[in-house]
Amino acid sequence: MFARRTSGLAGAVALALALTACGSSDSDSSDKAKEKEETTREFTVGKEKVSIPAHPERIVATGYAVPTLIESDAPLVGISSWKRGEPMMDTEEKATYDKLPKVAGELASETNYEAIAEAEPDLIILGVPIPVLGDIDMKRLKSIAPVVAVGPMVPSEWREVSRQHADAAGVLKNYEKSQGEYETKAAGLKTKYADALKGLKFGHVGSYGDTSKGTFQREFNGSWGTNAAQDVGADYVGKPKNPGPGSKSVSEYPSMEELPDSLGTSDVITYSVNADGSVPDAVQAVLDSKLWKNLPAVKNKQAFPIAFTEAATYGDAMKTLDAIDKSLAPLLNK
Repeated sequence: MFARRTSGLAGAVALALALTACGSSDSDSSDKAKEKEETTREFTVGKEKVSIPAHPERIVATGYAVPTLIESDAPLVGISSWKRGEPMMDTEEKATYDKLPKVAGELASETNYEAIAEAEPDLIILGVPIPVLGDIDMKRLKSIAPVVAVGPMVPSEWREVSRQHADAAGVLKNYEKSQGEYETKAAGLKTKYADALKGLKFGHVGSYGDTSKGTFQREFNGSWGTNAAQDVGADYVGKPKNPGPGSKSVSEYPSMEELPDSLGTSDVITYSVNADGSVPDAVQAVLDSKLWKNLPAVKNKQAFPIAFTEAATYGDAMKTLDAIDKSLAPLLNK
């Protein structure tokens, strides 16, 4: 009798231990799955889903991602060079830019994979234009850390692209604050200039012409020098004669002799200048041309410089709006 009870008790204890062990195993698995879910998230890049840190702590950024993530105070440990944006950075942003290790040059082909690995990132955000993404060894980068590759097809897409960069980096709140300030300012200027710009055909001379080849850059809607002015209400009519991929769909490079044909019907002409107001050589060559001086818009004193035309963040584009407001002010008195 006693032996039978002891045997039954031992069996009950064994069963309880087995059930406890099983429950513990299930609980551990559930906790691990939950922990993984909390520390990572799926981020959509085009048609691809990438598992990235939910709260990245060490980010490497290149291209268009650099100014956005500096401005949004992301946890950067390495960046590419971004010389074109240096004149637009404030003192604090420039100090951050200068002290961060440069793990890539201006071009996608100048990526230093060893330097990126040494930075030990937990996330890599590429902001190179889509047409040159092929210059990147993606397999090698992905062996270092998760990669989010989002770049613009055309210059004006910096808005959508920069938002994705900020989202991936976990600094969307800071980004949206700058976006709101820009959109409020742009809406105010659009109202201010609504009557003055109504029906006017705009043309723009960009800073990427090649003086050695005797060409200038004509920009249309969606390009570097035009997209912020569009937010104010300017319409850069027309399109490239021979459009191509990327920026070639919103700009072209005619010969200097084609100035009258290219800009002769423009009511207003804007042109890119440097942040300090000086004129780039490619633009100065146009301004010095006799053909320029004979354009109707120039004769009517309706040719205006615009600084900060290469803005690629909402903070920088606020400076562009100020420059546009200052330059187009004479149109309010027409």
